[in-house]
Order: sequence, then structure tokens, then C-alpha cells
Amino acid sequence: MFGFGDIIKFLISFFVILPMVTLIHLSGHIFFATLFGGSEKKIKIGCGPIVCSFWNVELRRYYFWNGACEFKSLRHDNRVTNTFIYLGGSLFNLAGIFLIQNLVSEGILDKSVFWDQFIYFSFYMLFFSLFPMDFSDGSPSDGKAVVLTLKNQHERKISDDIQFRKIEEQNESKETFKDHNN
Repeated sequence: MFGFGDIIKFLISFFVILPMVTLIHLSGHIFFATLFGGSEKKIKIGCGPIVCSFWNVELRRYYFWNGACEFKSLRHDNRVTNTFIYLGGSLFNLAGIFLIQNLVSEGILDKSVFWDQFIYFSFYMLFFSLFPMDFSDGSPSDGKAVVLTLKNQHERKISDDIQFRKIEEQNESKETFKDHNN
């Protein structure tokens, strides 16, 4: 049965663990964007108005719902580098799963519902980011963006959580971008 203790676990899972997993995922994209010379990188946790900002991370009012990362021009911009950027989030989630699983199995971390939920949500994020599909707003999942990139059919260089802006596009789309994310 579903009891009061389960409600607490549910709240912790959605308001603490899921944003952590999202941050790890987005950090993977930004890691590879940085590696390949991306400029003006930013991670956005959640949606809605900005609550606070530190370094290049924006925390938004609904921090537990979704997230995105943004960067501008890449120094090394080709199909291989773009593939690594799209897969970066999933690679970081997978590394997080293996890291936590190993730390628990070695006894460094205690086995707990918190770590079980962390692994569960990491798998959830991994699966839905790699599943090759379009989301309701028309943006491809990371997996579909990889397929399109490898087929040389993906010109916009975006996915459900990555936004790439070329320097010449920045000025004309700045207002549209702000309206879309608020």
C-alpha cells in the first residue's frame, strides 16, 4: 500500500533527486561543448522565471521540471563533435549510475532508497533522452539528434535540452528565445 512514508519518498525524489539527475545530464552536454570549444555556455535547471544564478547555472522557479543547456559557436564543429555533445548527457547519467552502484556495493555509501531512486531516475533520463523520437514541441530527443547528425540531416543543432546559437542568429532570435523559455 501507499503510505505517508511513501509520500515523503515521492517528494524527495521529485524535488531533490530529479533535479540532481537533470543537472548531471546537462553537465554532460556542457562538458563536451566545452571540450570542443563552445562559448558562452549556460545550464538552466527547471523552467519559468529565474530565481537565482551562479557561475553559468540558472535556477528557475520550477527547478524540478525539465532543464536545458545553451552554448554558442563551437571551435570544432562537425558530426563527430556534435554526436559527443548530444550523447554527453546520457554518458554522464550512465557514469553516475555506475559510480553510485559501485560506491554502494563497496560499502562506501549505505544502501538506501535515496540511492535506489537516484539510479532509477538516472535510468529514466538515460532512456528518454536516447529514445529516438520527437517531442511535442518538435525538438528531437538526444538520440534522434544523434541519428540525424550522423545522417547529416540535422542542421539546427538542437535537441530537447540543448540549444545551440550561431553568432549571427543570436540577435534576431534573442526575444523569441526568452519568450519560449519563460
